[in-house]
Amino acid sequence: MRVLLADDHKLVRAGLRALLESLPDVTVLAESGDGQEVLELAGRLRPDVLLLDISLPGLNGIEVARRLARLCPATRVLILSMHTATEYVAQALRAGVAGYLVKDSAVDELKVALDSVHQGRTYLSPAISGAVVAGFLRTGEGAPAPNELDLLTPRQRETLQLIAEGHGTRGIAARLGVSVKTVETHRAQLMERLGIYDVPALVRLAMRHGLVPTEST
Repeated sequence: MRVLLADDHKLVRAGLRALLESLPDVTVLAESGDGQEVLELAGRLRPDVLLLDISLPGLNGIEVARRLARLCPATRVLILSMHTATEYVAQALRAGVAGYLVKDSAVDELKVALDSVHQGRTYLSPAISGAVVAGFLRTGEGAPAPNELDLLTPRQRETLQLIAEGHGTRGIAARLGVSVKTVETHRAQLMERLGIYDVPALVRLAMRHGLVPTEST
């Protein structure tokens, strides 16, 4: 099993890499702590499984998973996150992930989760699976209910995250490789779609939906 590892903390990545490399038949192809780089690495290396944290700078894990579903549909995404709220899990499932594992899971559960997603099954940590099923029953549908971020285009979601991370207009333009005017247009359009017209409220929204962490992970 060829695995790409993504987490924004170097010490966490080092521990995970050591754990993964101790597992039989697992090869770690590469690791990264930046969302855009993760997407580029996945496109180039085509791993069997991407072990992915949600809280990544620049391009969060949910957005990485959403784009990867189109870029590398054969790569299975296993989220590894501290977030247990059903909203985070629902966002991940909407993005097309194959599994969701919470960071306080037992070590043995990581191997079970990896094997499950690699073999084409969906894996949810026992700590969250019951709540997710209950949420599905409440919506009366076979998929999670949509949220505010579904109103935005991928580039608008990326712009929102960068705004919430504290980047100015010129910094966002440089990171995205677009003009300042284009960034201003994205910002105006996302504010219009969300009905939010001040930056602090945008930051609170981004935190609520996991685009930026509310605390260190």
